[in-house]
Amino acid sequence: MNQKQYGIFSLPVIVGALGFFVDVYDLLLFSVTRKQILKEFGLSADEVVTTGENLISIQMIGLLIGGIIWGIMGDKKGRKSVLFGSIILYSLATIVNGMVTDVTTFGILRFIAGIGLAGELGASVTLTSEILPKEKRGLAATVIACAGVMGMITAYFVNDWFADWRLCYYIGGGMGLALLFLRVGVLESSMYDQVKHSDVRKGDFLMFFNNKDRFARYLKGILIGLPVWYVIGILMTFSDKFAEELGIGKIDPGKAVMWQYVGLAFGDFAAGTISNIIKSRKKTLFIFYAIVSVFIAVFFLYKGTEDGFYWICTAVGFGSGISVLYITMSAEQFGTNMRATAAISIPNFVRGFLPLIILLFKGLRSIDGLDYVTAGWITGLIVMIVAFIAVIYTKETFGKDLNFVER
Repeated sequence: MNQKQYGIFSLPVIVGALGFFVDVYDLLLFSVTRKQILKEFGLSADEVVTTGENLISIQMIGLLIGGIIWGIMGDKKGRKSVLFGSIILYSLATIVNGMVTDVTTFGILRFIAGIGLAGELGASVTLTSEILPKEKRGLAATVIACAGVMGMITAYFVNDWFADWRLCYYIGGGMGLALLFLRVGVLESSMYDQVKHSDVRKGDFLMFFNNKDRFARYLKGILIGLPVWYVIGILMTFSDKFAEELGIGKIDPGKAVMWQYVGLAFGDFAAGTISNIIKSRKKTLFIFYAIVSVFIAVFFLYKGTEDGFYWICTAVGFGSGISVLYITMSAEQFGTNMRATAAISIPNFVRGFLPLIILLFKGLRSIDGLDYVTAGWITGLIVMIVAFIAVIYTKETFGKDLNFVER
């Protein structure tokens, strides 16, 4: 089918959006159900915090490894192969997760699910970027990202309605398996088909490291996305602890994550739309970095009510709505023979950096004179400075012709 026939609400975009919806539902489900699960497993209040940090790190390591595996497969076997394989793996792992009764088995299954979850978004953005006209690919990625955000909101309300974390995991896995039927009708990218039968090297992960310019592009793509997971993995997931230290009161971290994702939905939509209007990914990133920096500062200075705190979580979420930008930029930075490897692995390396951000956070807390809140804002300051520098040295990609290969 001719690429010009595809629009931002065509079947590949809709299926990609639904896939990311299920992906985010499963990915953030632990943040919503963390306390329920770990208390049922017999852990103390202190162990709920430390074990929660460890389990999130385990899942993120799975995402990092999966990002490499699915990225390589996406360039060697095709974008569709990733969309099928990844959703089968994480759906089955999530269903079995609902059956376990101990932390160790739960952690192993979240690691496996993490590997599966790694392929969804990058493969969808790669496919839609290649089959849509260049002036529409940012808007298509926006549709996909906004649908994904709704997955988190759904996870919160499903848990709230049923109050049974096991049922939440069964629902997540079931939705993933149901989505497989829709994927049958999605065609492969014709741009990829042209490269598939050529003798050019495809999906060679080591190519990111054998060329200085290519490595710099790859590393900057990762660093640009770090603020997203600092907000999700530190501020929101442990918002109850921050609220306690700030003297705000009892905060439900699942509700905080949910409201942050409401903001994220509007942020992703605004970021994708603004970048299309001003025709610049870089300028839009700077705008949203400024917004999220202001609201992170407000987060740590706030001394008001619990309801007000949730509004701040929403505002921080809006400012961190840059996923649509940095993942689209990742796809646009690299040639067709390495595009899936880049677009799939980069967001998962961003997620995979979360354990390092958590280690930094823990390390700062161990320094005499630095309390929980101080360690939190210093961690955020470091993350934001690194991301700002990465954007400064990244080339603009809006409207870039993607029909090229890496040599």
